[in-house]
Amino acid sequence: MKTILKGAKFYRDGRFETGDLAIEDGKIVAIGGRVALEADDRAVDLTGCHVLPGLVDVHVHLREPGFSEKETIATGTAAAAHGGYTTVCPMPNLNPAPDSPEHLEAELALIRRDAVVRVLPYGSITRGQKGRGELVDFGALAGEVVGFSDDGRGVQGEELMAEAMRRAAAVGKPIVAHCEVDELLKGGYIHDGVYCREHGHKGICSESEWRQVERDIKLAAETGCQYHVCHVSTKESVELIRRAKAAGLKVSGETAPHYLLLCDEDLQEDGRFKMNPPLRGREDREALRQAVADGTIEVIATDHAPHTAEQKSRGLAGSAMGIVGLECAFPLLYTYLVKPGLLTLEQLVERMSMAPRRIFGLGGGLQAGEPADLTVFDLDAEYEIDPETFLSKGRATPFAGWRVAGRTLWTLVGGRTAYATERFR
Repeated sequence: MKTILKGAKFYRDGRFETGDLAIEDGKIVAIGGRVALEADDRAVDLTGCHVLPGLVDVHVHLREPGFSEKETIATGTAAAAHGGYTTVCPMPNLNPAPDSPEHLEAELALIRRDAVVRVLPYGSITRGQKGRGELVDFGALAGEVVGFSDDGRGVQGEELMAEAMRRAAAVGKPIVAHCEVDELLKGGYIHDGVYCREHGHKGICSESEWRQVERDIKLAAETGCQYHVCHVSTKESVELIRRAKAAGLKVSGETAPHYLLLCDEDLQEDGRFKMNPPLRGREDREALRQAVADGTIEVIATDHAPHTAEQKSRGLAGSAMGIVGLECAFPLLYTYLVKPGLLTLEQLVERMSMAPRRIFGLGGGLQAGEPADLTVFDLDAEYEIDPETFLSKGRATPFAGWRVAGRTLWTLVGGRTAYATERFR
């Protein structure tokens, strides 16, 4: 028996077409034009809807094992499906950190038991995910991880990072780097800009990010390693990545919705506005928007980082760093970048689905023979972002109350329902 999605606008080969899409045994078996119904087929009328290849987020924090009071595999992947994501890649700041096959298995067991979308974890770069000290056994972890990262900490030693890159290149996996020079932080927690100085806060300089991006690009050129920069926030980092790509290096980068839609002028004395890297200046935001539009920054990831309500209740100075993003990223970017004409819808789909698939070698997309990982959106549905409707345990977002268009109606992973509104249950 096939399920046939009828009359939707679906994304294929860089553009939207109107037609039918048939699913059987978890795979797409036909797409385009009209698909004939057989006696036992199920037809689903999607006239007026958009069908996207499932969104992919290569930077999330699912917090389990170790920090289940903040999030679990079950709640985090439910949130992902609610936001239209069919694949997520969780970072290794866990307890235990996935720095050995035994420690990684603790995470994989929870994924196998509880995940409702595809979950492809990272292994840490260093033992204990400390950003220094001893490197992990890359070969022992490579078969089960999407890449290697110490996200939350920059790898501080140049020779340590060079050796990590050589080992990652040998096993054919990317280094996915949180870039931060510890000695330049000086106790800061928001961007070192006008708001910081006028309100008596401690600032984080832009150089703390771009100086390590600069170092790592040089090392990537020397080692041949595939290198991906996490949560790019500064105009200087953008320019470094642009030059690296022009030189033909295997370098890519991601930014997040909050860096594209906010800057430090939008800060409030509220933990909902605190994340790492921090919201930067207006010029940084504009540089990031241009980089996403021209393809210098190929990936938009959320850096979904849930904390407890108490941990986010201590203002800018005292709150934990991190906000949630899986359940509002697509409608925010559609509403505030696509609708005003700063990006096309096709570009947004590329940045949130197809480019991360390509860069990380994940495959997929709306093609016959591929797994039926897809999301149905109603782009005309308008509503206000209400964190109380989130399926994540986290509620902290600076976008609460923002009016958006674009609602997830149905998320399928391998042809099975991971999230559905009442209409599709």
